[in-house]
Amino acid sequence: MCKKTVILKSHKIDRQQIHSAERPYCCDVCNKTFTVKSNLRKHKHLHSGEDQYCCDVCSKTFTVNSNIRKYEHLRSGKCPYCCDVCNKTFTVKNNLRKHKYLCSGERPFCCDVCSKAFIQMSHMINHRCLDRGLCPDCCDVCNRTFTLKSSLVTHQHIHAGLHPYC
Repeated sequence: MCKKTVILKSHKIDRQQIHSAERPYCCDVCNKTFTVKSNLRKHKHLHSGEDQYCCDVCSKTFTVNSNIRKYEHLRSGKCPYCCDVCNKTFTVKNNLRKHKYLCSGERPFCCDVCSKAFIQMSHMINHRCLDRGLCPDCCDVCNRTFTLKSSLVTHQHIHAGLHPYC
């Protein structure tokens, strides 16, 4: 189980839900589900049209504060997060965290069915669905599986040669 320590009881419950793949919080507009209530609150801003955070340079607006910080790092060319193994730099702290698993060879997410280990939780969840005989969405080109239909659609852009977010 997760060795991360938390201060608040609600955060412990959130961590347990993340690791169980339970998604109890549902958007009443689009039915997208979330493991953590705060992620649902952030998501709801997309439907409300509220843009609370504005770039001082170009006036681009964002609904989530962390997104404007990432954007400002990209605009400035700053990469404040550095891998202490290979010195590769990142604009987003979470990308550095994932990269460190590659450098260290660590695979912290294990399938509870077959014990196969993964670098990312989403990869483990997809794999676990297969082990349990569930039918996640499957790419008809490469047979990669996804627990979310939206992830499959995004993935299929690769095979179609589309790069909508460049």
